[in-house]
Amino acid sequence: MRKWFARLAALGVALLVAGQGTAALAQDPAAGKKIVRVGATQSMDSMNPFLAVRLVSTSIHRWMYGYLTVPDSKTLQPSPDLAETWTTSEDGLTWTFKIRTAKWSDGQPITAEDAAWTFNKMMTDEAAKTANGPAVENFETVTANGQDLVIKLKSPQASMLDNPVPIMPKHAWESVTDMANYDAEKYPTVSSGPYIAVEHKKDNYVKLQANPTYWRGKPKIDELQVVFYDNPQAAIAGLQKGDIDLLGRMTPQEFDAIKNDPAIEPWNTQGRRAAYLQVNHGATTTDDKPVGDGHPALKDVKVRQALHYAIDKQKLVDEVQNGLAKPADGSIVPPMYKEFFWEAAGEEKVGYDPAKANQLLDDAGYKKGSDGVRTMPDGDRKLEFRFTIHTETPIEDKLAEYLTAFFKEVGITLSTVKLDSSKFTEETGVTGNFDIAISGWSVNPDPEEVMATHLCSRRPAPGGEGGGTESFFCDDTFEKLYQDQLKELDRTKRVDLLKQMQERLYTQAPVIAIYYPNDLEGYRKDKITSITPIPEDKGLLYGGSGYWPFYTVDAKAPAAAGATAESGSNTGLIAGIVGAVIVVGAAAFFLTRRRKSTADERE
Repeated sequence: MRKWFARLAALGVALLVAGQGTAALAQDPAAGKKIVRVGATQSMDSMNPFLAVRLVSTSIHRWMYGYLTVPDSKTLQPSPDLAETWTTSEDGLTWTFKIRTAKWSDGQPITAEDAAWTFNKMMTDEAAKTANGPAVENFETVTANGQDLVIKLKSPQASMLDNPVPIMPKHAWESVTDMANYDAEKYPTVSSGPYIAVEHKKDNYVKLQANPTYWRGKPKIDELQVVFYDNPQAAIAGLQKGDIDLLGRMTPQEFDAIKNDPAIEPWNTQGRRAAYLQVNHGATTTDDKPVGDGHPALKDVKVRQALHYAIDKQKLVDEVQNGLAKPADGSIVPPMYKEFFWEAAGEEKVGYDPAKANQLLDDAGYKKGSDGVRTMPDGDRKLEFRFTIHTETPIEDKLAEYLTAFFKEVGITLSTVKLDSSKFTEETGVTGNFDIAISGWSVNPDPEEVMATHLCSRRPAPGGEGGGTESFFCDDTFEKLYQDQLKELDRTKRVDLLKQMQERLYTQAPVIAIYYPNDLEGYRKDKITSITPIPEDKGLLYGGSGYWPFYTVDAKAPAAAGATAESGSNTGLIAGIVGAVIVVGAAAFFLTRRRKSTADERE
């Protein structure tokens, strides 16, 4: 044991020394330079926007590159970005975007040819589809004529103005022949957004400098750094010590640790995330063949509805989320999106009612045995379900304890299964080897993508290739509503269709929304002098959909290079590195796609 600790200590020292070198490289500002340092408990998976799928990566790419449109900072509706204006043909199949006259950071003009090349690359190169492939699935052709970009669709697509693809500079990228293995570690990057990446130390930091040629004007700060931490505890300590200036995506327990710190401005607003239970109601592949080992009772909608009635959501909010969430009386779109948010009312609303849950199960033939546990109507199997959560996630452990108690009241046994992130995603999204699992999604201003995760086509293929399903749901009514909203160009009518889709998920219960977590962040008052959230009225900072907060952020400049205010900066990176030694793998935030994260994921 002593030898083990000696080796651990030696490893810690080695990492500490390595950390000092990278930290010094990341934090060496010139006198008077305004620098903002953002902490992240997740590192970049790739500097290549065609490949990057982690949330931190897509956030950084939003700060670096322009898109056709961006969410308006006040309304979150699509507003001009690289596309100044756009028109649609009467049949909704042809969209023409006028690309603004602007320049890339290397001085080259931005043209429609850049956008056409970006989309055509994705349409013709499988590797280039990795990050945002579904965004071009409905594209028939994409052409450019001067500053006019023309996209012809296979069928009408109402969400065209919410395209998530960053436009890349053709002249800097067309020579890339092996996109699957291109890491884009070439600096400075050729960018069109507010910032230019100038340095990336894998698993340590990314350094970005203000883009002086940005079409809106140069940002107020000179440099934006994103510092990667191995665990949340180290990140919280970094914020408290001033090693970083801003930290987002905190758990309620982490937020409680900083909310009364006089040096930190706590940020507690409605979030853009929904937390819910994924229920294995009979997982199948795209050819409708059953997969997995889900409990057969969960195929019965009455059982799923009974589970819903058995959950005291207010108690979960109060005691698991420390009051920093809203109980979910709706579906998977959070209430911050007022236009799209749907909430149940009247007889349709499911409240905490164990008596109702018991009655539903009794009427459906699930009788309690002498041990108080119900069995299938044929008596063949007890209602004993597994609850799958992530390894080393205390808040999910606590949730499991409460759900176990809730379900016991209605004669259902719940046992907890802990999996690491990759195994979790495989079993709950591909193989179907689960009963109930914790899940969630960071929803974009237009909820079409999160709705699409419940389509028949998103189930895994017969060979096991993942289609991005969030529930293995395949329902004719839901499918028709999705197709109807896709071609409905009248926004009011389309919003109604999307609400009907949420209602269908609510009543059929392939997922059961439990609460909408608040957006919990904090920043240093002694460093950040101003920052504008998105939306501007009580919106989000790091967790927002867009670059607005980090384009508008302003900060105090140090009096001189190497001053005390900056000298402590090195410890942030060191803490992140050494934290991995102290908390041997306590929190591995190596997330894959947008779903099933312990903190938050890609948008």
